[in-house]
Amino acid sequence: MGTLDVYREAVKGAELNRRIGWVKEMQGLAIDALGPDAAVGELCRIMVRTQDRFDGVARDGDMKSQPGVLAEVVGLKPGRVTLMPYGSVEGIAVGCEVRALGAESQIGVGNSLLGRVIDGFGDPLDGKPRPVTEVRRPLKAAPINPMQRPPIDRVLETGIRAIDGLLTLGQGQRIGIFAGSGVGKSTLLGLLARHVKTHADSAAQANINVIALIGERGREVREFIEKQLGPEGLARSVVVVATSDQPALARLRAAYAALAIAEFFRDGGHNVLLTMDSITRFAMARREVGLSAGEPPTARGYTPSVFAELPELCERCGTAPGGGSITALLTVLVEGDDLNEPVSDALRAILDGHVVLSRHLAHRGHYPAIDVLKSVSRLMPELADKEQRALAVSAVQQLAVLERNRQMIDIGAYEKGSSPELDRAIELEPGLQAWLRQSTGGVSRAEAIQGLRDVLAPAPVSATAPAGRKP
Repeated sequence: MGTLDVYREAVKGAELNRRIGWVKEMQGLAIDALGPDAAVGELCRIMVRTQDRFDGVARDGDMKSQPGVLAEVVGLKPGRVTLMPYGSVEGIAVGCEVRALGAESQIGVGNSLLGRVIDGFGDPLDGKPRPVTEVRRPLKAAPINPMQRPPIDRVLETGIRAIDGLLTLGQGQRIGIFAGSGVGKSTLLGLLARHVKTHADSAAQANINVIALIGERGREVREFIEKQLGPEGLARSVVVVATSDQPALARLRAAYAALAIAEFFRDGGHNVLLTMDSITRFAMARREVGLSAGEPPTARGYTPSVFAELPELCERCGTAPGGGSITALLTVLVEGDDLNEPVSDALRAILDGHVVLSRHLAHRGHYPAIDVLKSVSRLMPELADKEQRALAVSAVQQLAVLERNRQMIDIGAYEKGSSPELDRAIELEPGLQAWLRQSTGGVSRAEAIQGLRDVLAPAPVSATAPAGRKP
């Protein structure tokens, strides 16, 4: 290449015009700037004055690293734009230059992400070199046309008896795991990520995990990867992390990055298990951004955009025309153990079922602490055969009878023989509780159903026994 060619290429790559603005005001993490002419969702860079006080790293995929703070346009006002930063605001002052980068948020995706732990920008957190990605995808893609979605007709085996036997899931289903803090959500997610596998004789298995840890404690991230996920689970997983100390925008970005990565593998024909812990912290981050942008608070301070983005996020999961699928397991952190708080209530209406973890069961040492009576899979009637449905109905009925009479049993007020139905439930309780408890995963669905059959079969058939029960 001659000297003239070098100059010609330099001119082609030069930035001949620049959309700029200036910081005018900052309240909390919301930055108001006079310009630039940028759209909502566009990335900007704020050039701080005291560069020696900033780490000099601001990244977004292949964009060149430059000194400054990367920010995103989250709102518009007359003559102004509202920005929120992805990093520290230290060094930002009135009059700092704001440069529009001319690109919406994207992330690099590819097979090189498997086995890696990254942040919402695709940068490594595991100490290894940055993954070399094949293509770039937008963080917010359009959902699939509902008329083009294949029906969910294949069972997803999770390796958890209580789920496979009583709350059967399908490939492409979206399920919420509802629980308060410290009840065992992360442990259950680890079991699922390790034991939902592909088998040569079954096409209905998830074979790639995409795990989004949104707003988690920094201490728990490594513990989850090493203890709950393990080397075998990590080898077929992509872990996207945004810890609780990161700005709200970084937490939102990590959630959308995980979804974009899952869509890449789904479009390649893979069956993806997307686990997000937790979608409640995603909603909290969206609330923080919405309030900073000037949205009015509604129920418990959540802004209208929260309840608009939750279904947008969930509808991008599911089956796809190309044969791939995204099965979503989204943990819902129930504030104050109130299952009717706004985010929990909204997600129950959006998702295809919910698994409720009970603090009462956890305190009794019952793990996984799945409250079967409060949980439901909306696709189980279509996925399970007649015999399994009869077994599940019978087991749930026995548990319901015990729950209804628990107080009378505990205080010793019940006399055997007063109710044949309750006598039978008391007789079956030890076997049912042992079947529901599980310290490790990996139990096949056939083994789980056979175990439930063995628990229920020895009981004699009484006049109050449900129809379809085998003696």
